Amino acid sequence: MAASSSTGALVAAALLLVLIGSSSATLAASDDDDAGFPPPLASPAGPPRPAPRAALPPVSIPRKILRPPGTNSSVFEARRPARIDEGCAGAEDIAIYQARTMVLPSGVPAYQVDVINQCIGDGCAIAGIHVRCGWFSSVVLVDPSKFRRVRHNDCLINGGKPMRAGEVVSFLYANSFPYRLSVTVATCVDPDTAAP
Repeated sequence: MAASSSTGALVAAALLLVLIGSSSATLAASDDDDAGFPPPLASPAGPPRPAPRAALPPVSIPRKILRPPGTNSSVFEARRPARIDEGCAGAEDIAIYQARTMVLPSGVPAYQVDVINQCIGDGCAIAGIHVRCGWFSSVVLVDPSKFRRVRHNDCLINGGKPMRAGEVVSFLYANSFPYRLSVTVATCVDPDTAAP
């Protein structure tokens, strides 16, 4: 019985040696099999990246102060150093606000326009207010004493009559789009001699 167990151990050891030898031969053969093929490609690194830029020193940009056309700086600053001072400044004192109010039964939108004389003080009557208005037209009638087109891109506010300090002229117009309205000309007049 002892002889058969030692023979079985020898057979197992021999079999183990054969397996170890064949696996190392297989590994060596597998290394040789790849010898005829190119190595696998590496994953792409992406496009080349530019080199980082050096930080630029801060640049001082001179400030530009906008002034009404036709005024030199000394006259403008002496006459109106701040927007809250008293005194008439003509077109600067006229503000135009407009907003969509409703849609007419025909489907055309309507717009409410308020033209305000924002000047404060006693001598703040402004007359002859002309506005850029393109080819202004309206589906509903606009009171011509409040707003009327004189020619292309020129409309007259309040029939050219003066607007006193704080006065508001309002009107409604209807069109498929709003017009951009901006003051082009406005003249300060003496409120005592201006017609009411």
